[in-house]
Amino acid sequence: MKFYRPLRAVKAITFDLDDTLYDNYPVIRKTTAESHAALQAYHPALREFTPRDYQALRDELLACEPEIYHDVSEWRRRSVELALLNAGLPAQEATAGADEIMNVFHHWRSQVEMPEETHQTLKALGAEVPLVAITNGNAHPEQLGIAEYFQFALRAGPDGRAKPYQDMYHLAMQRLGVAPEQILHVGDDLTTDVAGALRCGMQACWINLHGGNLMQISDARLLPHVEISRLASLTSLL
Repeated sequence: MKFYRPLRAVKAITFDLDDTLYDNYPVIRKTTAESHAALQAYHPALREFTPRDYQALRDELLACEPEIYHDVSEWRRRSVELALLNAGLPAQEATAGADEIMNVFHHWRSQVEMPEETHQTLKALGAEVPLVAITNGNAHPEQLGIAEYFQFALRAGPDGRAKPYQDMYHLAMQRLGVAPEQILHVGDDLTTDVAGALRCGMQACWINLHGGNLMQISDARLLPHVEISRLASLTSLL
C-alpha cells in the first residue's frame, strides 16, 4: 500500500466493477465469441460475418451517434440490429433478433469467476460504510452474485455519461448524502476512475493488479490518494 495524498475519513466507498473486483478478460473473450457465433447462426446471410465486419458497424454507428459511446449495451444492441437489417431482415424482426442475441451476450457476460477475496472484502467493508458500484460496462451486480454488498449500482448510459465524466459520481454523492471528500472511489483505470473521481472532489484509490509503476504509466494524470495491489488491503483503511 502506497499513500500519495493525505487520506481523510471515509464515510462511503464507490467501486468500479470490471478489472477491479475480478479479472474481466476471460469472460469478455468468451462472451464475445459466443455472442458473435449466435449472430452468425441467426440468419444464413450472416454465416460469413466476421468480427471485423461487426467492428466496422460499431464504428459506423459511433460516427453517426457519438453519444452512444456512453451506453455500451445499447451500442452493441444497435450494432447487432444494424447487421440484421443489412442482412435483409425487416425492422421488427431485426429488433427481435438483436434482443435475442443480446440475451446470449448477457448470459455469458455474467459468468464471472468471482474471487472469494472480493466477497470477503466487500462483506467486511459493507459492515462499516455504504458501498456503491459505478461502472462504464454492462456487468450487473445481481447477475454477478455481489449485489447484496451494495446500496445501489450506477451504469453508464441509464445513469449518465461514462466515467471520467462526472454524472455518475455526482449521482452517487446525492443518493448517498455524503460529501465528496468523504467518499473513496476504488478502480483500476487511472483516467476514468482516479482522475474522474479526483476531479469531482472525491478521494481515489488505484488498485494496481499488474505491478505497474505509477510514475511510468502514460495515462497517470493525477495522483490517487492511495495505491493498493490487493482488494483486501482496503479493510485496513477503515
